[in-house]
Amino acid sequence: MCSIRLNWVIDIGGYFDNKKSESTSYLGLIEDSFQYIIKNGIDEIYCMASQLSSLEIKSLINFADNNFKKLKIIPDNKDVYTRAMGVELFGLIPVLNLRKSPLDSDLARVGKRGFDIIFSVLVIIFVLSWLTPLVFILLNMESKGPVFFKQRRHGYNKKVFWCYKFRSMSPNKDADSSMCTKNDYRITKIGRILRKTSIDELPQFFNVFLGDMSVVGPRPHMQTHTHQYESSVDKYLVRHFVKPGITGLAQIKGYRGEIVKKADIINRVRMDVFYIEKWCLLMDVKIIYSTIYNAIRGDEKAY
Repeated sequence: MCSIRLNWVIDIGGYFDNKKSESTSYLGLIEDSFQYIIKNGIDEIYCMASQLSSLEIKSLINFADNNFKKLKIIPDNKDVYTRAMGVELFGLIPVLNLRKSPLDSDLARVGKRGFDIIFSVLVIIFVLSWLTPLVFILLNMESKGPVFFKQRRHGYNKKVFWCYKFRSMSPNKDADSSMCTKNDYRITKIGRILRKTSIDELPQFFNVFLGDMSVVGPRPHMQTHTHQYESSVDKYLVRHFVKPGITGLAQIKGYRGEIVKKADIINRVRMDVFYIEKWCLLMDVKIIYSTIYNAIRGDEKAY
């Protein structure tokens, strides 16, 4: 099938197809299209790849190149389109990448990693260096135990890593299987303050420095939740195409914390996928600003 369009005009001029049709926009057989294109001053030609043979496509390419016409080929064999789809070349072979992300480029990866290292080093030196011993003292005045809580979580490419937080609960056997809920009896008084202000997340800057996490990205989930949601939530595993973050787009949009209903995790994944597809450094800066603002103002889902 071959469609044509006059330059600067939105309406499609019509289409050519070897399957004859009674449609008013049907202009004839494909072999008749060349003469029509030249006669009517057509500037752009759109072709559906699935409707043409290799010989016909090659003929159209040669015709377009030799007659100063723009040829657009639509890869319509399957309904595989996504917002993040892009075309890559393996040699001279065009390949559709259905999950093309701005973070796939070397420049973006180096830039984001450089930002992570600088940011995490500044936080570790100027904040965690004095805050950690203070939190340790305050926590142990109420509940004896380590200052840090570590938990296995899934990160980039589903790789398991130790995620660090300031301990906000009394030591308990359900820490790795049960998500914190509102008014959770396990949370200590000091821990409630840490969680309300998101200070409990600050040790994850060690994870950022080590390269397991990024400052901004999809939040890493417990292993049990990954196994639960990967088979029940559409596109859940797409989150693992990038490093997890201390904060993310889903968190500043209100989809943080406890999963109360199915819509909570669905919307969180939707925000995470959007972030992966549309990432830019300015987006990271805006997310960090919003995270700090929400921490100072107070977030109703921080508990």
